Amino acid sequence: MAPTEITPQHLDLKKDQGLTIQWSDGQKSYYPIAYLRKMSPSAEMRELRKQMNRDPLTILPDNMGSSDTITATDAEMIGNYAIKITFNDGHATGLYSWTYLREIDPNNSSNKDSHGLTKSDQGPSHSNPLGL
Repeated sequence: MAPTEITPQHLDLKKDQGLTIQWSDGQKSYYPIAYLRKMSPSAEMRELRKQMNRDPLTILPDNMGSSDTITATDAEMIGNYAIKITFNDGHATGLYSWTYLREIDPNNSSNKDSHGLTKSDQGPSHSNPLGL
């Protein structure tokens, strides 16, 4: 089965813990809520991960430095290809496609480079989305 054909068979979101996905190829993945927030596919978070990779002393945005526990407050399916998660810090701009969720599976470190960046993070920067 090609990666683009792998889809969730079952989703179980525990808003204060994490998202469990049973995939069509039999694999089961678990994503803690804080990990999903950190790995948000939004342009803002991709750029922040790149900046943190370049400079470990990067100052985090105010809402990320909070000592409050991150939880999901809402989730909605986006067509047949993604889930949108809203977090208690107000972040709600990332669409987690099935392909992206497979890419960031915490149990599959081969999807990240030696710096922890995903293939998606290594694409062109948001300020130059066409890579020109």
